[in-house]
Amino acid sequence: MLLVRCISYILVAIFLFSCQTLAEERKAESNIQEEYTEIAIVQTSLEKDTTIYHYAWKSDYDFSVSLINNINPPQGYVRIKALKKSFSAWLQHLPLNSDNTVYLHDGNKKYNQSAQFKVLDIDIGKRDLQQCADAVMRLRSEYLYSSNQFDKIHFNYTNGVNISFLKWSNGYYPSLKGNKVVWVSSSNNKSYKSFKKYMVNIFMYAGTASLEKELKSIPLLDIESGDVFIKGGFPGHAVTVLDVAKNSITGDKVFMIAQSYMPAQSIHILQNPKNSNFSPWYSLKEITTELVTPEWTFYPNQLKRFIE
Repeated sequence: MLLVRCISYILVAIFLFSCQTLAEERKAESNIQEEYTEIAIVQTSLEKDTTIYHYAWKSDYDFSVSLINNINPPQGYVRIKALKKSFSAWLQHLPLNSDNTVYLHDGNKKYNQSAQFKVLDIDIGKRDLQQCADAVMRLRSEYLYSSNQFDKIHFNYTNGVNISFLKWSNGYYPSLKGNKVVWVSSSNNKSYKSFKKYMVNIFMYAGTASLEKELKSIPLLDIESGDVFIKGGFPGHAVTVLDVAKNSITGDKVFMIAQSYMPAQSIHILQNPKNSNFSPWYSLKEITTELVTPEWTFYPNQLKRFIE
């Protein structure tokens, strides 16, 4: 009888010790998660990035209105740090407009005011030209222009002819003779005014069909700022990935995207229509067969990247 009682006491003690150990382990895990969350909140909410970037269409730049200082990643996610002065960093620091209305090129308001989360502070132009692929090319070329990488500014017309800003800026103009391009002498130069004329020319003769062919395919898991979701065609559509964040525990990535549309309109960051809790971020783990945006549906194999 005494032996049975001793064994019972021992079993009870082992059970209590096991429960206590398990409770302590769970508490420790909880503390780690809380610490991680606190770190994430500090990194995304309290730190302000005071880096000044150059956006040629603006006479001055206020870092307090930048994307990176006004749109935080979801809780538990940390923004992927971009190399300073890179295209990714330049996109992360884009200025936001205080007026969150999407306007058309003619000054009227877009009929659909529910697609945007925020509107970028960048001009539209007076003509119906800066549409979807044009906005993608505008952001890419503005970055290259701001960093004096003139030799990398080039796009193909729909007929496949490559139109280089370097050639343009050396005093030439691409004149169409039937389906052929002949470069003729002109007053074009490296000024920003001339650069804007170059972009108008590109907008007129290039689009999603030509741009898609210039980009290389990227696995969805490798998504980065500056990548493009694009469907070439007539019609087609394209959006730019502005920012990416990651959850170091789950490995999940989230990203935000921006678009212009038809007719030409303010470039705006899109809402996430499938998950308002994450909006404007989109989670990779939620994309199984398609990426649903407010005005277009893309597929995972339509993620592409500019070739350096």
